[in-house]
Amino acid sequence: MQLYEAGVPLLHIRDILWHVTLSATDIYARVSTEAKRNALESAYTDIITDELPEWTQDPGLLDWLTNL
Repeated sequence: MQLYEAGVPLLHIRDILWHVTLSATDIYARVSTEAKRNALESAYTDIITDELPEWTQDPGLLDWLTNL
C-alpha cells in the first residue's frame, strides 16, 4: 500500500510481489482514509470552506458531546 500511495504503478507492484495476475495484487491495494479524504476534498473544492458550522458555537452542545 505504501508503494501504491507513493505513486508506484500497480503493475510494478505486481511484479515486485511476484503475483501472476493484477487482480491478485489489487486485493491488497486499498486506499488509506487520508487518500480518500484528499480525493474528496479535491473533487469538491467549491463546497469545502474554512468556516465552522453553527453547532460549534453552542457551548451546551459541545459540553454534552465532550461528556459522551
